Amino acid sequence: MTIGEITSPSPAQRYAAARRRAATPRFTEFAAGYDFPLDPFQVEACRALEEGKSVLVAAPTGAGKTVVGEFAVHLALAGGVKCFYTTPIKALSNQKYLDFVRRHGPDRVGLLTGDNTINGEAPIIVMTTEVLRNMLYAGSSTLTGLGYVVMDEVHYLGDRFRGGVWEEVIINLPESVRLVALSATVSNAEEFGEWLITVRGATEVIVDEHRPVPLWQHMLVGHRLFDLFVEVDGERRVNPHLIRATQEAARRRQLAETRRHRSRQHGRRRPTASRVEIVERLDAQGLLPAIIFIFSRNGCDQAVEECLRSGLRLNRPEEADEVQAIAEARVAGIADGDLRALGYGTWVEGLRRGIAAHHAGMLPIFKETVEELFAAGLVKVVFATETLALGINMPARTVVLERLIKWNGEEHTPVTPGEYTQLTGRAGRRGIDVEGHAVVCWAEDVDPGAVAGLASRRTYPLRSSFRPSYNMAVNLVGQVGRERAHALLEASFAQFQADRAVVGLTRQIRRNEATLAEYQRAMQCHLGDFAEYAALRRELSDVEAAASRETAQLRRAAAAESLLRLRPGDIVALPMGRRGGLAVVLDTGLIGGEARPVVLTEERRVKRLTVVDVRGPIEPVGRLRIPRSFNPRSAADRRDLAAGLRSRQRDGVLAAHRERRTATGYEERIADLRAALRRHPCHGCTDREEHARWANRSWQLEREIETLRRRVEGRTGSLARTFDRVCDVLGDLGYLAGEDVTEDGRRLARLYTELDLVAAECLRRGVWSGLTPAELAGAVAVLVYEPREDEPAVVRLPAGRLAEACARTIDVWRDLTEVEQRHRLNFLREPSPRFVTAAYRWARGADLETILVEQDMSAGDFVRWTRQLVDLLGQIEQAADGDLRAVAAAAAGSLRRGVVDYTPVA
Repeated sequence: MTIGEITSPSPAQRYAAARRRAATPRFTEFAAGYDFPLDPFQVEACRALEEGKSVLVAAPTGAGKTVVGEFAVHLALAGGVKCFYTTPIKALSNQKYLDFVRRHGPDRVGLLTGDNTINGEAPIIVMTTEVLRNMLYAGSSTLTGLGYVVMDEVHYLGDRFRGGVWEEVIINLPESVRLVALSATVSNAEEFGEWLITVRGATEVIVDEHRPVPLWQHMLVGHRLFDLFVEVDGERRVNPHLIRATQEAARRRQLAETRRHRSRQHGRRRPTASRVEIVERLDAQGLLPAIIFIFSRNGCDQAVEECLRSGLRLNRPEEADEVQAIAEARVAGIADGDLRALGYGTWVEGLRRGIAAHHAGMLPIFKETVEELFAAGLVKVVFATETLALGINMPARTVVLERLIKWNGEEHTPVTPGEYTQLTGRAGRRGIDVEGHAVVCWAEDVDPGAVAGLASRRTYPLRSSFRPSYNMAVNLVGQVGRERAHALLEASFAQFQADRAVVGLTRQIRRNEATLAEYQRAMQCHLGDFAEYAALRRELSDVEAAASRETAQLRRAAAAESLLRLRPGDIVALPMGRRGGLAVVLDTGLIGGEARPVVLTEERRVKRLTVVDVRGPIEPVGRLRIPRSFNPRSAADRRDLAAGLRSRQRDGVLAAHRERRTATGYEERIADLRAALRRHPCHGCTDREEHARWANRSWQLEREIETLRRRVEGRTGSLARTFDRVCDVLGDLGYLAGEDVTEDGRRLARLYTELDLVAAECLRRGVWSGLTPAELAGAVAVLVYEPREDEPAVVRLPAGRLAEACARTIDVWRDLTEVEQRHRLNFLREPSPRFVTAAYRWARGADLETILVEQDMSAGDFVRWTRQLVDLLGQIEQAADGDLRAVAAAAAGSLRRGVVDYTPVA
């Protein structure tokens, strides 16, 4: 249901409200603990939860959705059951843990993030969603007494890399558990809610689109800040003053470019306003604190450096001293050498001035300190990548988007309306600001109308990214059997959406079939079966096209072969222009087995020949001696040689150059079809071409209908079919034996990495046996790291057993991809050796600065990948047999040191 405006209640409504308060005493008790009245959507959700329903709450960023999650915690503590609070990222888990510790005390709150385990049997446990998924599959005893699960940022299930985990949890949670799903505003919340009802039972869907703090939209053009919208005759329109300002700015930019071109000064184009000027403008207009989204790690760091070089200071001296004390306390356990390697001096100087960056390349403790100081008002400007838009509680008065283009991991794409809403949603601090501000910086490719479109639309559809995995398959088959696993997969949101799409496709098929019947009536001929005649015409056209393609292919192949036979001094006739021309071969031009001869033409031009130039096989038509002293760069040499070429008997030479027609075997079939057409009674119809037009439309519509039917077939039960293919792969490899999970399959069930099957197969084949702990850390790193697009492809590995183990690991992946191809699957991404040396050297005790410099890696990336490697080594320890278990434990232990192991949360 959607919460609308509140009107004065009638006596009957007041009576009903009194009865409901009596029916929900826990909520009345909970609400009394706040010094402000809860919003209607919060009241509605909390009461539904106390009535025993699950709830889906979709509301804007900063609207206060977490109050509903906190009420679930309150209910759990009051009822003597457990509540798990799940988040998509570890940083948000750490933040929520601290919030709950302050509210409920450390004895009643635990934390499980893979990196950290604190008070793991507490009644309230904060965890990442992956941890809960793994607990469900493992049948962990920690699940005993679980009453509520809060899934914060549940819209993250649309994430194409990790989103499927959310659906696995929702589907596999015990029926007795009440679910609290907290989502950003999505345009299909009702659809998602309908799915939750099918899998979780009674679920209240509560959508609130009201922002507690109004958001004003602006554009910064040069040094002027314009409102994006104005009211004209009661209607909201794009500000005409803004449009004129952008047009004038574009003209000035073009004029400056022209002058720079004329003066041959080709430097990097300066943005409309520098980052320092942007901050100064915001400060002058009272719009700080601000988050400035840049979408580039380097860009964020450079922005901080620019501000430092400019002398910009946003903090008072006493604030700078307080920042210094907090920062020093937060990093007190990190060695001085590591702090130097991490650029601590520059980082803390930025913090003292109220300026910071925030991105995934930073050390986690640095990011957490920035978050803490920003929330405390001691950092006034944060330059951030879009990762900040997810979950972390860092609201600002103003959000600035430097550009409307971002890198999505594969290519640069425009910011979508949903992303724009998510990013700008942080503007406006509830209880502090009376309004928030969103600012887009003008550039030549930014049109005010397009920005208005982004700011006006609230289209953020939630799309499932769920698909079966090998680990999921063995866990499901082992727990519930293959048939029940089918039913679970068909209950997924992915299949729910696919089935809904089938309804629309089926409707389109019916419409097309009705239209097809009309087309078929229009093409009817009184002389005979015009559909039969049209089929003959299409077949003739197809055969002629195939003959043409094959002829062209044969000619190209023959041409390529003939070019290989040419030798310097050969004269060839080229089909150049209407009359063609002669050329003499100067060099064979062999490049990688392909011949691209260098020739001199009659017009004294030197060029390389390709199969395109000759259009078919070419043969020498004469010989011409090339002087040893000939220099193709000499105009005189070219003139003399061309004169000798022209002196040949030109007409006789060209007569020897005849086009060769290549027989393809289609001629007889083409002749038969043409004869059949002439014999067909419809060939003599005076309306033949009119009938043919309707026949062609009919044929095209039949193809469209067939495509739609294939799409319907592909979507109906699509996940179950994929699951069957996954099981077939596992059966071929011996991880499943019919309905039974083998010993190897049970090993696979303990491995939750994206390359789960590769890890399991490496264990089975003994690929990592006999390695030292450091070597094992390096070899397993192949499965963990995912390289960025801009990273070097060539990697040097330490020689010996480690290099061999890495090569064998990648060989295992190649073998498995061949098995996947046979079963029409493509799940296993290619492993990368990029992180091998860093992991190996860290495990052997190398210092942080050496690794970061030698491997050209950011501290945040290094810590993140190392922690993931530690997590996978822990899984391998549980799955392996014999000596490898101890080696895996030792490898994980050797990695847990310094900044990798430094994760203070208190």
